[in-house]
Amino acid sequence: MKDLIRQIFSIETKEQFEQIALEVFRYQAKNCSVYREYISHLRIKPNEISSSDHIPYLPIGFFKSHEVLSSTDEIEIVFSSSGTTGMLQSRHLVTDVKIYEQSFNLAFEQFYAKPEQTCILALLPSYLERDGSSLIYMVDALLKQSKHQDSGYFLHNHDDLFEKLKELQASGQKTILIGVTYALLDFVEQYKISFPELVVMETGGMKGKRKEMVREELHEILQNGFGVNAIHSEYGMTELLSQAYSYGNGIFNCPPWMKINLRDTNDPLSLIANNKTGGINVIDLANINSCSFIATQDLGRVFEDESFEVLGRFDNADIRGCNLLVQ
Repeated sequence: MKDLIRQIFSIETKEQFEQIALEVFRYQAKNCSVYREYISHLRIKPNEISSSDHIPYLPIGFFKSHEVLSSTDEIEIVFSSSGTTGMLQSRHLVTDVKIYEQSFNLAFEQFYAKPEQTCILALLPSYLERDGSSLIYMVDALLKQSKHQDSGYFLHNHDDLFEKLKELQASGQKTILIGVTYALLDFVEQYKISFPELVVMETGGMKGKRKEMVREELHEILQNGFGVNAIHSEYGMTELLSQAYSYGNGIFNCPPWMKINLRDTNDPLSLIANNKTGGINVIDLANINSCSFIATQDLGRVFEDESFEVLGRFDNADIRGCNLLVQ
């Protein structure tokens, strides 16, 4: 297993990804009971799968109703999704949190820089006010690695954040501001700054605090408020141990061990070609100890260079396919 994990984070080519994806699939088809049963209901024989294009994707709703595990090791941490009272939460049972740490550290370094070279500011009130957030776990770790004395969280203290941004701009310090969407909007309604070198990364979601907005309108407001040319974004979720990042315009790229495919919205077991709209399927090989092949509730489009954009969500609460398994 250690050798397989090392291979996952050493992927450099499409051929390597294909080989390791098939190896992970066979491992999880055998060792993840929920996934094994789901595949069985589909009448798919794992030993007949010879291409990652034919690997079945587990509907993400199973993370709400079942324990999705491919490992018998002790659970080290449980990440859970946000939700209103009484709403069933997704639970990602993580048996080796070091894999998550390796995933987000390597990806952050690939897309941005080593955390120790950067001042990292976090405006994530709704995440800080609950337990079990995988995003907060990641940001906590990045903040600890940052060597800059001003790195840290800002809850609702927008005055302090504004003053800190002005100081960092004056000193020419490389700075990343990671914020939940509604909190960034709240900030720019009070304050305006021109900090072109600042990386503003929105993590998505109004969390019920504000009405949803189309991306173009949202990013225009934030660009004007912070005086930047583009708004960066992070695409991640409780059920994944990897993140994709966007440098602007809502176009995301994955780290080498993660890939996005699209499924037909009317035939969830069929993949569709690039540049069409479909349901987002994720291969996240860092999910080696849970399930690496997940059909999300997001709609999107994939481009020829394997970058992708997220266009919205399915209207129905649960993806077709979840009813194949009932406890």
